[in-house]
Amino acid sequence: MRRLITVPCEGETLVATLDEAAGATGVLIVSGGNEIRSGAHRGMAMLARRLAAGGTPVFRYDRRGIGDSSGENRGFLSAQADLVAAAAAFRAAAPQVTRLVGFGNCDAASALALFGGAAGVDRLLLANPWVIAPTDDLPPAAAIRARYAARLRDPAAWLSLLRGGIDLRKLVRGLVRLWRGSGEVEGDLASRVCGAIDGWADRVVILLATGDATAQVFAARYRGAARIVRLATGSHSFAGSANAAALEAALRAVIDRTDDADAASSPHSSS
Repeated sequence: MRRLITVPCEGETLVATLDEAAGATGVLIVSGGNEIRSGAHRGMAMLARRLAAGGTPVFRYDRRGIGDSSGENRGFLSAQADLVAAAAAFRAAAPQVTRLVGFGNCDAASALALFGGAAGVDRLLLANPWVIAPTDDLPPAAAIRARYAARLRDPAAWLSLLRGGIDLRKLVRGLVRLWRGSGEVEGDLASRVCGAIDGWADRVVILLATGDATAQVFAARYRGAARIVRLATGSHSFAGSANAAALEAALRAVIDRTDDADAASSPHSSS
């Protein structure tokens, strides 16, 4: 059963959706960017329905200033209170839930890495974590580098260049960005997010869409030991049935690992 829940948050009201199920491990889905809780192409709503059908309760919410929620949208770095309030509301609405798995894509992944601990989240699946904002209409250097590497291996790209089918001005601008190096992925945000991810140790899994610019920038910056799962797609939001199935499988693996860890720590488990 799916039901709407309102959540108080610092004088404002968050609107959330709970897909009910009997499981003790719940999934808290955090939306990225200015995306509403249903997700791109209703992807998160459909994911929640499938997980709940398999016994896992799922809670989604709009942060302040987004979708149905009141207040001012101040971005993901100001959304700790929203995350904490949503997690508490989830536990209150589904009292059988004793463990939380947090899932977020893009800047929602970064928010979970930074603030999930304060919300009492136990494990994380972070997709395409956001570590830098672009400064112009070009992709970040790491994404340009990956694209150039692929095109240099493609004979059709060389033929297009000879025929004038490639914008030389944009090509030069891209080369200039590469020449300047990877400084754009260095900075306070990248350091904060990557450091926060490492703080989760073995309780975090990173899911990267290999053809996505955001994922490429993260991969170029991150040097930690978190487990990384790579999916061969250019879809940032994991659109399409195959990508949706791969995302669901990755999330179910984290859920199962959470259940196994809880069983191993139970005083009734065998030694």
